[in-house]
Amino acid sequence: MSTTAKFSTLPETGLLRFSGADAQSFLQGQLSCDVAALNPLQATYGSYNTPKGRMLASFLLWRAGVDYFMQLPRALCEPIRKRLSMYVLRSKVQMADVSEAFALMGVAGSGAAAAVRAASLQIADAPLRMMETSGVLSLRLDAERLEIVAPADQAPQIELLLKKEAESADAAVWALATIRAGIPVITLPTQEEFVPQMANLDLIGGISFSKGCYPGQEIVARMHYLGKLKQRMVLAHVETGTPPQAGDKLYATETGEQSSGMVVNAAAAPGGGFDLLAVAQTSTFSTNGLHLGSLTGPALQMLPLPYPSEAKELPKTKPD
Repeated sequence: MSTTAKFSTLPETGLLRFSGADAQSFLQGQLSCDVAALNPLQATYGSYNTPKGRMLASFLLWRAGVDYFMQLPRALCEPIRKRLSMYVLRSKVQMADVSEAFALMGVAGSGAAAAVRAASLQIADAPLRMMETSGVLSLRLDAERLEIVAPADQAPQIELLLKKEAESADAAVWALATIRAGIPVITLPTQEEFVPQMANLDLIGGISFSKGCYPGQEIVARMHYLGKLKQRMVLAHVETGTPPQAGDKLYATETGEQSSGMVVNAAAAPGGGFDLLAVAQTSTFSTNGLHLGSLTGPALQMLPLPYPSEAKELPKTKPD
């Protein structure tokens, strides 16, 4: 067993499946990412926004055959499915919550790839690419995070294999790895709080600025081209005995009693305290003076994000 790989089941994470002749065009007109650019067994980050450009959900979207799968918190699956279904109209697209039909598992750490291979599962060489082994999908997110998507009837066998190769851990360990990778997960407390760029969706390839319209596109594009973004997401550590929660407010001297930011996600750090992702006013970054809960609350210690600060898009694989 590798002690440099941690295996977690992800019961709070769910899946929506989109199928039908118009699934691609429908999703292309609803989501921030370039759905049309996805090849089979390729994934992308993205968001689903209100007409005002505020995120209702962030997600991981991949194509498997002719179907598309959207991964997001299970608590958001049904609300997002219902909202999207309002716009189907005459489109030939079917959407279903298939969270019960699949088991999601995460393997994190420097030994993650070796552990997954030792469990007889193929893995892709590049990030956001997938491989299939006897109906089980493995998705490489980055160098130290791999995700397994197994049909429910195959899940027990896959779990046994992975537990032999990686140390078992609860879902909070996977959440910590996701936070340290700088990937935001919008949850109920943070719905409609952020324009996608505030949560760095443009930095992780979750926004296309060259595709057609989608809800909130005008606001997202204006913020991109006019450069009026005053808030960004940061990675930080905070020493406190009280676990930070999504939606908790942040404060800074520059903004006084007015909140200057909000926690997006948080998880316990191995050495004590908590690591978190938070959206805050960029003017407060240089002073390192953000505090959790109040001006006298625990101070945030800024950490470097693992990706460049310039926006990128998923490379186009199909002509417009």
